[in-house]
Amino acid sequence: MGIELVVNLRNKKLGLLLRDARLAGHKSLNECAGIMGITPGILHACEEGRRAPTLPELEILAFYLNLPISHFWGKEALSDDVSPLASMDLKTLTGIRNRIIAASLRKQREDVGVSLRFLSEQTGISARRLKAFETGETGVPVSVLESLMISLDGRVESLFDHTSPIGKWMEEKKTIEEFLQLPPDLRIFVCKPVNRPYLKLALTLSDLSSEKLRSVAEGLLDITL
Repeated sequence: MGIELVVNLRNKKLGLLLRDARLAGHKSLNECAGIMGITPGILHACEEGRRAPTLPELEILAFYLNLPISHFWGKEALSDDVSPLASMDLKTLTGIRNRIIAASLRKQREDVGVSLRFLSEQTGISARRLKAFETGETGVPVSVLESLMISLDGRVESLFDHTSPIGKWMEEKKTIEEFLQLPPDLRIFVCKPVNRPYLKLALTLSDLSSEKLRSVAEGLLDITL
């Protein structure tokens, strides 16, 4: 299957998820487009699957709608839960993230030893457009970014934001999701204040080397025997 067909199919699926997320959040095209730093017409085209947002734009939207970024790689519809947007310069943040992604994309290509010309021939994307992606001159649509990373033996998840306020928020959402996947009895144990000393002890032990852990275990055996 050629990259163009893959991108088109991904755009269609992403468009459905975008529209579902916006409607579930009771937000208008104008509101979401304004937050993402794009025009309502461009967002409408994204929802129809005729194009895709860039990863920073998608991160901003996920933050605005209080969604884990992983939602846009899933299949499920949403509830109506919404949280207010924190006050920050999102337009500037989008520009910074685009530059970071551009540099990361270039590094990934160089790490696998692929030239722009070869990548262009492999993907069908012009070398000029690829160069614009790598310099940050043009934001990379998510569907194209996914395909490029796959072609370069990488994963788009490696480019997710982890440092900005939005990135930290996404990490918190991920932590909550992982916590909710724990068995009910473990969740109850973790939530009880009386058990916090045990959790702190477990955290301390997790940082010890195998030699030190062995020494601690031997000491406990000496005490109990």
